[in-house]
Amino acid sequence: MRCHGSDKITNEGKSLMKAIWYEKPGKASEVLKYGEQQKPAPRPGEVLVRVEYSAVHPSDVKKRAGLQPAGFEDGFVIPHSDGSGTIEDVGTGVEDRRGERVWLYQAQYGRHCGSCAEYITVPSGMAPRLPDNADFSIGACIGIPVMTAYRCVHVAGNPADRVVLVTGASGRVGFYAVQWAKLANARVIATAGTVENCQVALDAGADWVLNYREGDLAQRIFECAGSGGVDHIVDVEFGQNARVSAEVLNNCGTIATYSSSRDPEPLIPFYPMMFKNVSVHTVLVYNMPDVAKQQAINAVNDAFSGRKLKHRISAVFHLAETAKAHELIESGAAAGCVLIRTSGEPD
Repeated sequence: MRCHGSDKITNEGKSLMKAIWYEKPGKASEVLKYGEQQKPAPRPGEVLVRVEYSAVHPSDVKKRAGLQPAGFEDGFVIPHSDGSGTIEDVGTGVEDRRGERVWLYQAQYGRHCGSCAEYITVPSGMAPRLPDNADFSIGACIGIPVMTAYRCVHVAGNPADRVVLVTGASGRVGFYAVQWAKLANARVIATAGTVENCQVALDAGADWVLNYREGDLAQRIFECAGSGGVDHIVDVEFGQNARVSAEVLNNCGTIATYSSSRDPEPLIPFYPMMFKNVSVHTVLVYNMPDVAKQQAINAVNDAFSGRKLKHRISAVFHLAETAKAHELIESGAAAGCVLIRTSGEPD
């Protein structure tokens, strides 16, 4: 069968491609396989993309390790949601986009076949055009972190002239959240855990950067924000930060959170939040509203046209070295995007 949606896939057929896959969850070096699989063909509404780069994110690594559900029960998985490449063919009902440079998002969400292969088919809308002034490597960095960051900054309304706190501002999402907030004319307070990471947040454009490991964090946030406190928080660790968030938010303040990995079942300071009419928005890029996805795509296009966003690439691996890329993500040592080059030979 060809690799679409939740189809099982095999290596039957004559047209093959190089790919990475796993048949069961486990340790990267033990379950990730490198070899040949059948090259897919586009179905109605789909495009066939020759992949240049595949991006590795923590969610990809957690799925492979079995810490997050794959979304289906059987069939092996070609991992990774994000990537970039060139459209080589289109299915029926799709305008002729052959030769168009694109970036990919949520390519493996609810599907067996992600971007960690030489070719992938996706619905045409999941392959937005990549502007000519953007390198393929940058295009692969966009999907999950950039779209999540945009949604988190804007989900509670226009942040212009508001005080926005970005926690974990040196991380993949936080780094872009600082930039989106500044592009929207917000005043940005950022937190990070080391001197080096505080500098990353400054480089992203934050007005104030605080090391959350030092002193009374809430008091230092108030010193930056003023007596009114913070209007909106983009939060990487909701449970861990909930009490400080409740303290520093102003009345009718809002939180947009995309993770609570250190405290996945948090105790919420309900009354301190209720007495301030605090609203909490949880953000998952895969199934956020289509209109929100399109808003993020439009913002990305505008940002590329004006070269408004900064990007960070920590490492690039060859397709055959994908296990090493997963291990780098798991180590916590990757400050920026980790990419897989799908063509050529390993060094």
